[in-house]
Amino acid sequence: MRHAMPPLSALRAFEAAARHLSLTKAAQELGVTPGALSHQIRGLEQLLGFTLFNRGVRSIALTPKGKQLYPGLQTGFGHIREAVAALMDADAERVLVISTSPGFTSKWLAPRLYRFSGAYPEIDARVSSTLANANFTTDGVDVAVRNLPLDAATDGELVAEKLVAVHLVAVCSPKLMEMYGAFATPEALKEVPLIHDESLAHRAELPTWVDWFKAAGVDGVDVSRGLRFSSADHALDATVEGAGVLLTHDVLAYDEVRTGRLVTPFELTLPSGRAYYFVCPQKRQNRPHVRAFRDWIKQEVAALDWKDWVSRSRRPRGA
Repeated sequence: MRHAMPPLSALRAFEAAARHLSLTKAAQELGVTPGALSHQIRGLEQLLGFTLFNRGVRSIALTPKGKQLYPGLQTGFGHIREAVAALMDADAERVLVISTSPGFTSKWLAPRLYRFSGAYPEIDARVSSTLANANFTTDGVDVAVRNLPLDAATDGELVAEKLVAVHLVAVCSPKLMEMYGAFATPEALKEVPLIHDESLAHRAELPTWVDWFKAAGVDGVDVSRGLRFSSADHALDATVEGAGVLLTHDVLAYDEVRTGRLVTPFELTLPSGRAYYFVCPQKRQNRPHVRAFRDWIKQEVAALDWKDWVSRSRRPRGA
């Protein structure tokens, strides 16, 4: 004789309560109140025609009927949880969330990411751009590219691999050089508008225009003048348009210089003491989509031709 199937919600309530032997803990797991959970279990008992729990003042215990019912439900709901987890894990292996700063995203990663998608069409790459370091636990981020000190030490839960060291370089547009004439020496920048990337200002150890002019042997420069931007990509965009000379990361300016939109009028560069790192949780480093991105970005960095970049950056326009 076939019996009507009890409501799945009531069976789920019983299974959770039997597993925890606590109405409070079971209610917390299921996101309901203890009273609502107790009501579901009593409804199940009425439907079945026997009690499932002996209820004490502060505890519950399974009755013989409850002990008979629980193993089958535990196995069944266990299989359901495993099936859902497997489905979610399979989907997670398809999605890769990458956290980087807005400047690095706009000026370096985004122009290249199509090559990653072409090489790994089965991976759905999603970029989360923020100046704050990603929280791998709460933000749903798989990997990050972070600008860190060269001697930075991560905690034991993270893996950090150095990608490329960062130097600060002065850049300007060919358009600006047409307006002001060729800059024969750094002294010429006394008369040229300066641009400031304020996203670097919170890192006190980074060189500034003051340090650049000091290294160039130039005194008496008013470095307080000029446009200021809170984002590196906006500062670079303004520089491309001829708004002034910018002190910026060579990595962020790489493509603009390579394509001739910017030039580096002087050889002087300042080490920043920092580098871009690939970072991911240690427990995720061997996942296929994480390994794929790590290997790909390391290849992209290795392909950067800094020798040709320097040559192009000082080549006269039209050469």
